[in-house]
Amino acid sequence: MTASTPMLITFVVYIAAMVFIGLFAYLRTKNLSDYILGGRSLGSFVTALSAGASDMSGWLLMGLPGAVYLSGLSESWIAIGLIAGAWLNWLFVAGRLRVQTEHNGNALTLPDYFTNRFEDNSKLLRIFSAVVILVFFTIYCASGVVAGARLFESTFGMSYETALWAGAAATIAYTFIGGFLAVSWTDTVQASLMIFALILAPVMVMVATGGMDSTFAAIQLEDATNFDMLKGATFVGVISLLAWGLGYFGQPHILARFMAADSVKSIPAARRISMTWMILCLGGAVAVGFFGIAYFSANPQLAGPVTENPERVFIELSKILFNPWIAGVLLSAILAAVMSTLSCQLLVCSSALTEDFYKAFLRKNAGQVELVWVGRAMVLLIALISIWLASNPENRVLGLVAYAWAGFGAAFGPVVILSLVWKGMTRNGALAGMIVGAVTVVVWKNWIGMGLYEIVPGFILGTVAILVFSRIGSAPSATMLKRFDEAEQEYQDAHL
Repeated sequence: MTASTPMLITFVVYIAAMVFIGLFAYLRTKNLSDYILGGRSLGSFVTALSAGASDMSGWLLMGLPGAVYLSGLSESWIAIGLIAGAWLNWLFVAGRLRVQTEHNGNALTLPDYFTNRFEDNSKLLRIFSAVVILVFFTIYCASGVVAGARLFESTFGMSYETALWAGAAATIAYTFIGGFLAVSWTDTVQASLMIFALILAPVMVMVATGGMDSTFAAIQLEDATNFDMLKGATFVGVISLLAWGLGYFGQPHILARFMAADSVKSIPAARRISMTWMILCLGGAVAVGFFGIAYFSANPQLAGPVTENPERVFIELSKILFNPWIAGVLLSAILAAVMSTLSCQLLVCSSALTEDFYKAFLRKNAGQVELVWVGRAMVLLIALISIWLASNPENRVLGLVAYAWAGFGAAFGPVVILSLVWKGMTRNGALAGMIVGAVTVVVWKNWIGMGLYEIVPGFILGTVAILVFSRIGSAPSATMLKRFDEAEQEYQDAHL
């Protein structure tokens, strides 16, 4: 039996378990609300871990450790920014979004919420927000497919083309079958696996390099600047890394978890669970990359694959340091990270196409069974497009994620925040904020740059556009103001 056989068996068992969960969720899926939002039935624990797992994609176990391995602790600013952004998102957005979506037509998707919140009879908000979701999420899904392909390629020696399909197939299967419940329940399992891997792996790397003192000494010997948080940093560079935290306020796949909570009263407990999980996982990911510097400087004969692609540092350390059966479990954590994020992104794209195009414009009176099957067909369509986009083996996971993350953060973040806290916001303001935010990201990324992460100008200009255009044209209607006040009162009562 070769070393890869136990890992293959572990992967197969893990994937089979996820598909089984999908089949179980299929039995609980009766209508479109069940398929795309789980019937708003998630408790605190599942809400928390599902939000965390859907957020942390293959980037957590590949992109971040790889960046830290390459550049040292100066790359950890991104983790600090993410922790701050996620905490603020849970604190200010989660509870309010849960009640506002329910008071505004029991909205199932962000485009649905925007349309009902601002009484947009023109449907422009629905169309533009759905288009933003489809464009940026298809890119985001492609990053998940790339991460899965890299995992299968390096673990089992597959060609990139074969690994591409192997990595995506299982995720497509359980998302197609079970919808939101399958995605949320599998996310909970996957989040548990991820935190296990990210606590165990750095501990074992430290043991292999002789303990904490000798590990730090080896890193210091390799390059003393690895400890310098400001190594090669500029003010603009640090702001760009911290600004990843701004993206949380506009990520549809994370916001959907808030909308699906069984009650606004579940949110505080979910926040505590999710933030604990996130801090441990990000700390573990940084430690894997950082301690990996010491390990591979002491074992340069093993460093070839990591030198070629630093994003493989977690994969290689797992294969080298652990029994093949344990390595299989650890590498399944990467698959878990990839599958958890990819599945919910496929589902959000599917819901945008089904709820915001098919039902809204083509078949207003479509039955629930028909809508669920249209949703499943859309999962397949988006998955195939994402696989096609990921077919270039030169793709880097972090680069693809950065672009999509900025797109959502700038297009939706300011709109979501202000729609929840400012009752004077109007349809014109929401539309202007979305357009300006999204366009700024694309223009800045492709033609301006200046070393500043495109989410920063996108978020700022999107916010300014909302504030300006909400004062142009008609004021909010009496019914808009009434719904806002009722939802806000429910939120305040729940937090007394």
